[in-house]
Amino acid sequence: MQHNQRLPLIDILRGFAVLGTLGTNIWIFAYLGDLSYITTSAYAGWWSLNDFLRMLVLFFVNGKLLGLLTIMFGVGLELKYQQSIRKGNTWPGVYIWTVLFLFVEGFIHFALVMEYDILMSYAVTALIVAFIVKAGDKAINRTLYIVGGFHTLMILLILVSALLGANVTLPSDDAIVSIYQNGTWFEQIHNRLTNFWFFRTEAIFIIPMNIFLFLMGVKLMRNGVFSQDENGRQARKKLFSIGLTIGVPLNLLIFIPGGAFDLPVRYLFAPILSLGYIGILGKLVEYKKGDWLWKRFGQVGKMSLSCYVLQNMMASFIFYGWGLGLGGKLNSIEVIAIWVTLSLLQLFIAHICIKHFHVGPLEWIRKHAVQAVANK
Repeated sequence: MQHNQRLPLIDILRGFAVLGTLGTNIWIFAYLGDLSYITTSAYAGWWSLNDFLRMLVLFFVNGKLLGLLTIMFGVGLELKYQQSIRKGNTWPGVYIWTVLFLFVEGFIHFALVMEYDILMSYAVTALIVAFIVKAGDKAINRTLYIVGGFHTLMILLILVSALLGANVTLPSDDAIVSIYQNGTWFEQIHNRLTNFWFFRTEAIFIIPMNIFLFLMGVKLMRNGVFSQDENGRQARKKLFSIGLTIGVPLNLLIFIPGGAFDLPVRYLFAPILSLGYIGILGKLVEYKKGDWLWKRFGQVGKMSLSCYVLQNMMASFIFYGWGLGLGGKLNSIEVIAIWVTLSLLQLFIAHICIKHFHVGPLEWIRKHAVQAVANK
């Protein structure tokens, strides 16, 4: 296990992952909830330049940064576990309250901001994984094999079904597009709450994958992958090799139109490239000329919850009808420019918050709420 020292690479990777998830979500916002724009099911042949640019961005981010963020949540859980052991506290103990507050935060985010919130799913996963970690290394390894095998089998069955002609693509609904284009904010909230289980289908579906990736984060942390010593560098070099030789070829399947590979790429192949990103970022961080940029990413990572919610709030305002109403009106270059602009804005906001307050607003609320409950 790692000793009590904050490892900068962890915050950097978390910040990179948070901003990267917007690279996928931005298309959902830009096309008013129409999920066909992050899939290939609507295409029988090659794309126009506008469509190709969108798919090129999605090749780098769709599922990859979500996978990385999920791994980093597992790393965070392991850090909490190590802290609990050092202090002699029971586990999961107070951590359960942290998870419950995360679930509540996720529900609020789901209802008020975005129907594809990941925080609720992370909260359920964290509660499960906390008890697996408590059970020891054998339980962790056993669960990795069982859950990983189950998830892989499930996705491969979906792939076979798609290749045989079954419709297994992500859903699209003109009524949803109309609500986000013309409806008020309150009508959008009503729609999310009314169709709660429909919108939570993915959040439930990915729990086995989340468990696997959380535990992968725990294992990576225990194996010293994020350390700046030679052991950490060699471990990251192996992850880079896995991402390059296995992750990249499998994720290139996203460019095959027709929709058959949409779900396998997002839910099975993308996390392999997520591991590669750990290796890539770890290597880039070693070049000191970029220290100022890595510090900014690290600051985003320290207030990842606040940034995740903030970026979705800003995107909602820009694209939905109750705000600027730009949804469905922009080309791919303009959407990409908005993603980059929002990312740069968050780098600046995080810098100001960490410099003056040392913590993000939502992180501050959760910390003090958990402390208040724990002290009772």
